[in-house]
Amino acid sequence: MKKTAIDAADIRILCALQQHGPLSKMKLSELVNLSPTPCWVRFNRLKQAGLIRGYHADIALDHIANASKVVVTVSLKEHQKSAFERFERYISQVDEIIECIATGGGMDYVLKVVTPSLDAFQQVIDGLLAPELGVERYMTYITTREVKSTQLNLACLMTDKSR
Repeated sequence: MKKTAIDAADIRILCALQQHGPLSKMKLSELVNLSPTPCWVRFNRLKQAGLIRGYHADIALDHIANASKVVVTVSLKEHQKSAFERFERYISQVDEIIECIATGGGMDYVLKVVTPSLDAFQQVIDGLLAPELGVERYMTYITTREVKSTQLNLACLMTDKSR
């Protein structure tokens, strides 16, 4: 994937949006210490480049309902492109699976699953075990408490501290 060149001012804009969500032209320019017009030009360039995919609220789920949060690792029987595509198509249709990353190494995928109960979680697992999905093995890890959940500090990616 082609990388978009960004500088420190762009990072400030992205960090402000990440922390505060959608902002007015004036408020964004104040937060990033740029005049409104250049700030808005940069914002539009970042948006058009696809760096800003949307805005999301950080919902305190535990204040709304009890939920079972489970991390599941999955290994497929076959490692052909069609097997991965079939599995990923299925995963994209299951609302309870809120995150799925493909990994290298011992497991093919790591899933984050949120359901209203462990019984509901078991139904999700039963669906994953359909023969056509080709799951060879899976491991489940029930979340007992959330220790850290945060947005990435973008500035950490932009500086090479090893030099």
